[in-house]
Amino acid sequence: MSSDTPRPETTPIIACTVSRDVQNFDLLIEDMEAALGESWGDLGFAEALAFFGQDEAASLEFIALAMDESDEQNLVLMTEIVTQAKARGIKVILIAEDVTTASLHSLLRQGADEFVPYPLPEGELGQAIEKLRTAEEAPRDEGQTPHLKAGAQKDGAVIVVHGLAGGTGATTMAVNLAWELATADKKNPPSVCLLDLDLQYGAVATFLDLPRREAVFEMLSDTENMDEETFGQSLQTYNEKLHVLTAPTEMLPLDLIGAEDVERVLTMAREQFDYVVVDMPSTLVQWSETVLNTAHIYFATLELDMRCAQNVLRFKRALQSEDLPVEKLRYVLNRAPKFTDLSAKGRVKRMAESLSISIDVQLPDGGKQITQANDHGLPLANSAAKNPLRREIAKLAASIHDLKGDEAKAA
Repeated sequence: MSSDTPRPETTPIIACTVSRDVQNFDLLIEDMEAALGESWGDLGFAEALAFFGQDEAASLEFIALAMDESDEQNLVLMTEIVTQAKARGIKVILIAEDVTTASLHSLLRQGADEFVPYPLPEGELGQAIEKLRTAEEAPRDEGQTPHLKAGAQKDGAVIVVHGLAGGTGATTMAVNLAWELATADKKNPPSVCLLDLDLQYGAVATFLDLPRREAVFEMLSDTENMDEETFGQSLQTYNEKLHVLTAPTEMLPLDLIGAEDVERVLTMAREQFDYVVVDMPSTLVQWSETVLNTAHIYFATLELDMRCAQNVLRFKRALQSEDLPVEKLRYVLNRAPKFTDLSAKGRVKRMAESLSISIDVQLPDGGKQITQANDHGLPLANSAAKNPLRREIAKLAASIHDLKGDEAKAA
């Protein structure tokens, strides 16, 4: 390992760790030496910002920004390091231990390229470095868009996911349900479109590692003149199987679009795809009624706590006061108790009875693998296929696909 100050005149420095004290991340030191030999250095946070301005920084391929929970109070400084690195064309790998999801999300949104949890899984840093280099050699085609056919009339099923409180797993469910539907039939895979209608905090792009595009805002701003080509240009494909409308690049007011705009987008998506999965904002807006009326299934996610119970009551009252079709609601309990936890299962039953609802789907707690998959931008099927949460979502997708197939045969 090189000394604290990189010496490119003796050994070309192609990477640097950036941390409060690299000795706190001894596994990172080992992995950096294994991957790069002596071609790396280590810097403190303030030193990194100063080093970026020196000529020697021109040879850097990437930095490994290592942080733990003690560094979250300096999140502004972490953000500045990521921003300055990206401005100079330097890739950023986040190495994080016990850091909140909100902080990681903020840094990834700022431009960090990869995330690796600490302690480092075996070979994970090497894979992240290889991925960065591969992406450099063959940049991701951000212009890849599906070719939509004019006049298509698929009459796709609209499946909506709405979180009744923050952190109830709505986006995780929407992303993975869409992916499972897209891969539900290997011989004749259905076409699936995932729409992120949370214009402010939508995280579908993060969960699938997709760039946000200006075309989304342009399309939503003028849906009256939208055609198949315009709609197609606002979509992206994930692994050539799932078509995605991400949230816009900038945080926008939810009333930027109206009921007619949303109806046009849903109609276009239904005509082009077999399934349309919608990730809704938790806030009720003027076009929520449009989505509910169009939906074939409207999943409302909640957890076994008082805030969700109160929100369910308020949600139901709001819909019933407008005579909206509450019968479309399917309540999904996330982080449901295990089969052997009889006392918690009794609480679930009492909660459902007191709220006069039926909890139709119970999803298990998938643990840290869920956060890691989301931070890596991968569906659970590709990162943790045996995770219990992934298995339940796969079963749900299979039942939906079978039901649609039976309806098609009956017709």
